[in-house]
Amino acid sequence: MNFEKYPFEKLNELLAGIVPNEKYELSALTIGEPKFETPQFIQDKLKQTSSSLRKYPSTIGEPFLRESMINFVQNRFNITLSLNQIVPTFGTREVLFNFPQFALYNKQNPVMAFTNPFYQIYEGAAIASRAEVIHIDLIKENNFKAYLSDEDLKRCDLVILNFPNNPTSASMGVEELGEWVKKALEFDFILVNDECYSEIYFDETKKPASLLEASILVGNSDFKNVLVMNSISKRSSAPGLRSGFIAGDAAILKDYLQYRTYVGCASPIPLQEAAAVAWNDQNHVAEFRKIYKKNFEIAKEILGIETPEATFYIWLEVEDELEFTKKLYKEKNIKVLPGSFLGRNGLGKNYIRIALVENEEKTREVLTRLKDFING
Repeated sequence: MNFEKYPFEKLNELLAGIVPNEKYELSALTIGEPKFETPQFIQDKLKQTSSSLRKYPSTIGEPFLRESMINFVQNRFNITLSLNQIVPTFGTREVLFNFPQFALYNKQNPVMAFTNPFYQIYEGAAIASRAEVIHIDLIKENNFKAYLSDEDLKRCDLVILNFPNNPTSASMGVEELGEWVKKALEFDFILVNDECYSEIYFDETKKPASLLEASILVGNSDFKNVLVMNSISKRSSAPGLRSGFIAGDAAILKDYLQYRTYVGCASPIPLQEAAAVAWNDQNHVAEFRKIYKKNFEIAKEILGIETPEATFYIWLEVEDELEFTKKLYKEKNIKVLPGSFLGRNGLGKNYIRIALVENEEKTREVLTRLKDFING
């Protein structure tokens, strides 16, 4: 298999040999990893349940974990799922990689579409599935929203959306997502939305919609052909727990669950215990949202950046993203991610991605440094 180098490997190569300005401490704004302590009550639950390491975990996950995820979906999206409509996963990266291989296995000439620019695991899954790829280009002219012609959709076996979006921070409303559900039913393809940024929002009146909500809106209450994935990593500052889920179409999930028994991605029970208390609690998530909202207020103050509806990314347009990245590192000891490393066919060119995942003090200092660089 001929996989592309991961964006961070490309970044290391781009910056190799550059000596950064030692006047400044290194600030890495590259990776979407929260820099905050995992809440203590989650850590405590992990410690308290460590004795259950003596047990083999089951592929389907413990009932308490599935119930906590169902509770999350109910509380957040007002959707009641049954146990056969949700499968716990080891984060979302593994399911984003292996689900397409499962879904496309019996297709003679599989076709997979996904948003572009993108989280690179989508492309890796397509390569592993031997699938032809159709890119759903997210561009400034369409407000970075997803559109694909009926001609292309008729050819698709699997479509992966990602809203709220990494890296552009764009969102799509429930009606817009509903149009995608209609197309999935009309042309009979599996439609997935990667929703791992759904809880990093800043206006209670504009909470990001779930594809499950959109499915019900257009009358597809059984979620036929519709699936969502979500993760605890961003919302709870707990990427190390590796707790996610895939939910929706029960018929698809029944066969996928059997497939997963061979994959071997069962989560250790102490991690399930800690994840369950995190999924069941919304208060700590609200506190993290306040931090990210403040970071965007600082970004608006210093850089004039408008706060997006969701995510913790800035998708900043620049003249030459590769030269900008190299010079910024050399002169200000700041690392950012060139947008062209996240896209194909020219998408992402002349953009950089900035992850606002530090505390208020660090965010203000580094964005001031960035502004000084931009102003020359």
